[in-house]
Amino acid sequence: MKKNMKSIGLGILGGLLPLGVFFMLDSSDYTSSTGSTSGLIEETGAPVANINFASSEIDSKLDFTKASEESIHSVVHVKTKVVQSYVQTDPFLEFFYGPGAGRERKQFGSGSGSGVIVSQDGYIVTNNHVIQNASEIQVTLNNNTTFDAVVVGTDPSTDIAVLKIEKTGLRAMPIANSDDVKVGQWVLAVGNPFNLNSTVTAGIVSAKARNINIIGSQNKEIMPIESFIQTDAAVNPGNSGGALINTQGQLIGINTAIASQTGNYAGYSFAVPSRLVAKIMSDLIDYGMVQRGFLGIQILEVTQDLINEKKLVDSKGLYIAGVNADSGAEKAKVKEGDVILKVGSKSINSVAELQEEIGRRRPGDIVTLTLRREGDVITKDVLLKNIDGNTDLTSKDELEKYSALGATFTELTKTEKKELNISNGVKISSISSGKLRSIGLSKGIIITKFNNVEVTSVEQLTEYLKRNDQKGVLLEIMTESGRKDYVGFGL
Repeated sequence: MKKNMKSIGLGILGGLLPLGVFFMLDSSDYTSSTGSTSGLIEETGAPVANINFASSEIDSKLDFTKASEESIHSVVHVKTKVVQSYVQTDPFLEFFYGPGAGRERKQFGSGSGSGVIVSQDGYIVTNNHVIQNASEIQVTLNNNTTFDAVVVGTDPSTDIAVLKIEKTGLRAMPIANSDDVKVGQWVLAVGNPFNLNSTVTAGIVSAKARNINIIGSQNKEIMPIESFIQTDAAVNPGNSGGALINTQGQLIGINTAIASQTGNYAGYSFAVPSRLVAKIMSDLIDYGMVQRGFLGIQILEVTQDLINEKKLVDSKGLYIAGVNADSGAEKAKVKEGDVILKVGSKSINSVAELQEEIGRRRPGDIVTLTLRREGDVITKDVLLKNIDGNTDLTSKDELEKYSALGATFTELTKTEKKELNISNGVKISSISSGKLRSIGLSKGIIITKFNNVEVTSVEQLTEYLKRNDQKGVLLEIMTESGRKDYVGFGL
C-alpha cells in the first residue's frame, strides 16, 4: 500500500517547458539493436532481453576522478523544442460543425535535460518527461558536437525513453547490476543541471526500492512502476535522464526526480535502477514499446493491523488480497490470503520491490513465487500475461494500426452494443497527448460517426483520422453512460 509523503514537494527534474505554456495547456504523457553495449559481463537472473551487466564491486577508495573523467563522455545534453496545439472554440464554426468546433492555435516552448549513451552506434537513454511532447530533439555530446535525435520509444510508467542519433564510435557507459548496490555506498550523479554541461556531484545511497508516488501523478491513466534508488547526491533541474554511477564509472540508475519544497535540490534525489532501465531500454529498441507482464493479483503491504487481523506469522512479504480471474496467478493456484515471500531468489517486502521484479520480465515469462500459506512455505510457477490476458508480444508498428491522433481504439463487444442500444461504433481504449485529447475526449468514449458516416471498425476510423485531405472533422460520440454528443476540430 503506497505511503503518502507529507509536507514535501515532489518535482520532476528536467525537460520543463516555460510556465506560460503549461499553465494554459494540459501537459499529459512522457528491430533488434545493431549496436553493442560497452564493457558488459554476462549476468544471470531475471530475463533482461540480452542485456549483460558489468561486475559491480564497491571501491573503498574515495577517489572519484577516474569515474568522473570517463563518465562525462557518455552523458549528453538533451534539448527540446515543443509545439502544443489546442482548439479555440469559434461560435461561427460551431454553427456548422457542432459544439467544440474551433480554430487550432499553437504555443511554443523549450526544455532541456540529460541522457546516457548506452551503445556505440547512437542509442541514448533519458527520461520520458525530458522529451515528452517534443517536436524537435537535439543531443549535444561532451565534445560540443550536436545531432538531431529521433524517439525510438517511451515508457511513461517508468519515465524512461530511448533516443537515437546517427553517429557511431560513441563511448557507451557500462551498465552495472543495481541489485548489487548497497545503502551507504558512494555514488556520483552526472548530468547538465541548469544547462551546466558535464556536472558531477557525489553522495551516498540513502535507500533502495523507494516509492514516492510521482510517476503518473499528472496522468491517472499511467500504471506507475516506482522502485527508485534514493541518494543524497546533489541533483537539480536538467539532471533528469542523466547517470547515477558507482565509483567505477558504471551506470546504476537514471536520475529522475527530487524531493523538494522549492523545485531545486533539497537533500534527496531518486533514480530508476539500472536493471529495470536495461529491460525497458531493450523492449523499446526491439519492439518500440514495453512488453509488460502481470501476475494478476491485488496486494497489500503487511502492517501490524494486517498481522493482527489476518493472524499472520510476521511482517515479512506481501499479502495477496485478491486473484484476478483467468490470470497466470489463478492458473497457478495462487490464493487470496497467501503471502509472497520471494520472487525467484529475491526477497520481497514492499510493493516497489515486487513491481521492479515483475517489471523486468515480459509476457510469456514464468516466475517462481515463494509463498506462505497457513504456516507452510510453498512455491508456485506463474506464467506472466499481458494486459489483454495473453502472452503475445506486440510491436509499436502493430499497435499503430489501431491508433490515431494520440488515441488507441478497440471494437465494441456485442454486450456493450446491446447495453447502449447501438449497432456500430468503436471505443477509445487509451489516450495520450494529441488532437483528440485536446478537444476533451477520454478513455471509454465511443465514436459512432465520422462526418456523418457510421463508424463500423477500428481500421475504418483510424484510416479516416489519418487522412490529410479533410479540413474539418465532426465526430458523433457517446459516453459510457449512453449520452450522445458531438465534437468538431480541424485537421
